[in-house]
Amino acid sequence: MLSTIAAAALPILVATLALGGVAKLATVGREASPGALARLGPAVLMPERFARPAMIACALVEFALAAGLLVVDHPVARWLPAAFFAMATYVLWDLRRRRPDVGCGCFGDVSDAPVGLRSIGRAAALTAMAALAGADGVTGLPHVTAATAPWIGGGVALLLACSPEIDEIVSRLRHRPPCEQRPMPPGRALSRLRASAAWRAHAGSLLTEEPSDMWRELCWRFFVFPAQGDAEVVFAVQLSGRRPAVRAVVVDADGRVAAADDPGDASLRESTPVSA
Repeated sequence: MLSTIAAAALPILVATLALGGVAKLATVGREASPGALARLGPAVLMPERFARPAMIACALVEFALAAGLLVVDHPVARWLPAAFFAMATYVLWDLRRRRPDVGCGCFGDVSDAPVGLRSIGRAAALTAMAALAGADGVTGLPHVTAATAPWIGGGVALLLACSPEIDEIVSRLRHRPPCEQRPMPPGRALSRLRASAAWRAHAGSLLTEEPSDMWRELCWRFFVFPAQGDAEVVFAVQLSGRRPAVRAVVVDADGRVAAADDPGDASLRESTPVSA
């Protein structure tokens, strides 16, 4: 029985560590309000300038622990996750006592709800799973594939019941902000632009692949590129939808629109500066 539970705990531990690391790196890479990272997890106990490196370091540790459980057949690799989750349990308990207003940051900014008994209980449950896997000597891909689905499902259900992030995700889906208020890194909009037909149509006339200016208006991100003939090409990238619209106009040296991909579209003309 214990061996079966330990085998089922291994894929849960690996998945939890990997998801936690990915979520933390995504939070670090995403545009956030100033000081947002310093309100997540133990980063609140250190200077704000260390919040980003601390979250990156924690993510890398989680990746290393997950990889160790999969490929390293050694007691250290089996017991380090138990030590990690035990320490996390204590840190969450201490945070709840000292800073009840901050989130645990376990899964990045999704875990911004104040630390409660559910988060502490989840960390304790993961500690028990890791300790059981370590005591039983469970390591490696063969044990992951040999785990029985019912036991894995029971462990996942237990963790989901102890995860306040589920409430936050449901709340975000039900009260999703309008496009105008959703954050969108300029780099992502620029990637959408470079994959578009409008970019391919004007790329040959551009003098550089980096924009000379950019700005955002509501659900559109605008990019300005210097072009041949003392002109500029202004691209507008829509920030919503699976296939966002991308439009472009060519502005001559006098600030007049010389050509537009969609002559009937007035929004891009109105948003284009008269002197580019």
